[in-house]
Amino acid sequence: MLGCSQRYIGKRIEVTKMAHHKPTRFLGLDWSPLNTPIQRRLETLGVIHYCLVLLFGCIASFWIVAYLFYARYYIALIILAIYVYLDRYTPERGGRSAMWFRRMPFFRWGCEYFPMKLHKTVDLDPTQSYLGGFHPHGILGASAFFQFGSEGTGFSELFPGIYPHVLTLSGWFNFPLARDYVMLAGMCSVSRASIDYLLTQPGHMPIVAVGGARESLMSRPGEHKLYIHNRKGFIKRAIRTGASLLPIYSFGETGMFNQIDNPEGSRLKRFQEVVTKYIGFAPPIFYGRGIFQYTFGLLPLRVPINTVVGKPISTTRMAEPTQEVIDSVHKKYVAGLVALFEENKTRFGIDKKTHLTLL
Repeated sequence: MLGCSQRYIGKRIEVTKMAHHKPTRFLGLDWSPLNTPIQRRLETLGVIHYCLVLLFGCIASFWIVAYLFYARYYIALIILAIYVYLDRYTPERGGRSAMWFRRMPFFRWGCEYFPMKLHKTVDLDPTQSYLGGFHPHGILGASAFFQFGSEGTGFSELFPGIYPHVLTLSGWFNFPLARDYVMLAGMCSVSRASIDYLLTQPGHMPIVAVGGARESLMSRPGEHKLYIHNRKGFIKRAIRTGASLLPIYSFGETGMFNQIDNPEGSRLKRFQEVVTKYIGFAPPIFYGRGIFQYTFGLLPLRVPINTVVGKPISTTRMAEPTQEVIDSVHKKYVAGLVALFEENKTRFGIDKKTHLTLL
């Protein structure tokens, strides 16, 4: 009798939780319930912070500078310009990562929003350097930032003595304030000089979204397409310094947003490819959910994200690697990445008949 009562109570609690989060349909939109717990509101706030920084950080920096000019605060502008000039090499010299910033609570809230979890395959040697290849790029690369640009999922506890650096476009570091904000998270420039510097520092791990902007145009829920066959520059950087390559796959990354159809040969796809070619940034037309409604918006969907750090692939240091050597190591890397996907896919709800599509 007691067991039946416990099961009944447990079932009522479960039903109550489901009802608690059931959206309200109004004006054709699914609205967030008014009685949504404060914890879920904080989780949403954590994701809003990320989206604001990524989508509007540079724009905000530009307008701050424009305001200072308009308001004739010329001394402030001169000081800011001198600072950016003197500090111009910092993004290529390891940045300015601050653990107190990486441990800010809004990063943890952002990770709990999905939720996100970081998985370790093997221990990493802090006396070695690693070059992480992050896959897939996704629309905004959110899990790369949250998992490796913060302590939201406990990176330093899983990999003690390893210092991750998410690499991004060098243009980010031309904007005052925005550049300093992302550097506090450990972010650095994706330039060759930056990668070479980090790979000569034991214990440091620069992380590159290998598929880049072009791969983001293929990001859709349920898709596992990687643009990798012609991506060999990161392989060369690793060989030149003797660093180990580290395949990383984030299960669920492509499920964060929906994207407007852009089939090959369409006007939209051709336009996106031209923009990507000339500015290095892809303009995917995507949508997720809003702050107070679940139908559309710029916030990612609440989908479980499981990021798995694979086994290191060692390289032999060579100052000027031949194309044959680069191709050989690239082949090993791709094999390691495919193995990582195959070994973990069923753990995270992917059908065993699903395989990576490599382009």
